[in-house]
Amino acid sequence: MFFRPKFIKQLHGLVWALIVSICASPVAAQESLLKTERYRLKVETIASGLVSPWSVAFLPDGLTLITEKSGQLRVMQAGRLLPRPVSGLPKVTASGQGGLLDVVAHPAFRQNRLIYWSYTAGTAEAVGTEVARGRLSCSGEDCRLDQVEVIFVQQPKAKTGRHFGSRLIWDRSGHLLVTLGDRGLEDEAQNLGNHLGTVVRITATGAIPADNPFTNRNGVKSEIFTYGNRNVQGAAIHPRTGDLWAHEHGPQGGDELNILKSGRNYGWPVITHGRTYGVGATIGEGTERSDIPKALKIWLPQSIAPSGLTFYTGGLLREWQTSLFLGSLREQRLIRLTLKGNTVIGEERIGGFGRVRDVREGPDGALYVLSDSMGKLFRLTPAK
Repeated sequence: MFFRPKFIKQLHGLVWALIVSICASPVAAQESLLKTERYRLKVETIASGLVSPWSVAFLPDGLTLITEKSGQLRVMQAGRLLPRPVSGLPKVTASGQGGLLDVVAHPAFRQNRLIYWSYTAGTAEAVGTEVARGRLSCSGEDCRLDQVEVIFVQQPKAKTGRHFGSRLIWDRSGHLLVTLGDRGLEDEAQNLGNHLGTVVRITATGAIPADNPFTNRNGVKSEIFTYGNRNVQGAAIHPRTGDLWAHEHGPQGGDELNILKSGRNYGWPVITHGRTYGVGATIGEGTERSDIPKALKIWLPQSIAPSGLTFYTGGLLREWQTSLFLGSLREQRLIRLTLKGNTVIGEERIGGFGRVRDVREGPDGALYVLSDSMGKLFRLTPAK
């Protein structure tokens, strides 16, 4: 396990909060108030002018990384968005829903300076999700990546410009989970001979963990952790159980929230509550099958288009400590789910952020919301 002792985590949070409050740029002075069911919130804009941002990552050294879909990896330093993006990334093919997508730090970032990112690469004929890693260094306002290596390439690539998945999550064994969409080739999500419509699990170097569910099976991709997933763009590890929670896009309705278990089939496109676009016809065999886990929550009749996912565990917003947060691209809202164990018992939709692409708990205990339509990163704290 890669967790620091609690007192170190608390100290890190206090230092990070001090950086945000004292060293922030003039942009951080943009504030508003927002009333929710449990809180009156202060909403600060701490970064703006972003172009289709997709992911945000907080590094242990106080830096914040933000990806822009067109291929720029941006850095916030001492509360200020640096003018120049990180150099040294491999070529990104920004096509349709693809581009530079998720970014995460290695669990031992303090020692190795490694970051990992997902992106789409290829040609005009075929593109696909890849994962690379590199060592981040900064000198003044210039940051770069060295020793860059591609550690995973989705197979096969496809010509379509949709359903790339691409969230990156470290599990408690120190392995990397990568969510991959079906690329619009829906029947392939049931084919274990490729990576389409799956979640894969690899080591920090891109190797295949020995305890993966389909290791050493003929005709099966050994990286696969789960399959039958249409397009997962939000995933998080449960802070208590270590389970992988994820939501995925349905077609016309039928967005799902699931606990993803090793080796399981999550049904797409055989089992779904969604319907075909436009005509509304049913898809597959039905909405349930005995060998396919039931979703924890299904959004009907319309899709919310979910993106980003985080469990809130901080002490700054204590009444939200049983909450799971995700963004809605379609509804243009932040969604808070109240949980009791593994049961969703409540839902609150909070507006004012445009198309929410990512949501994260910061090391200072604040909640951070990334809007791709507004090109902004917001910080949410209780209003005094």
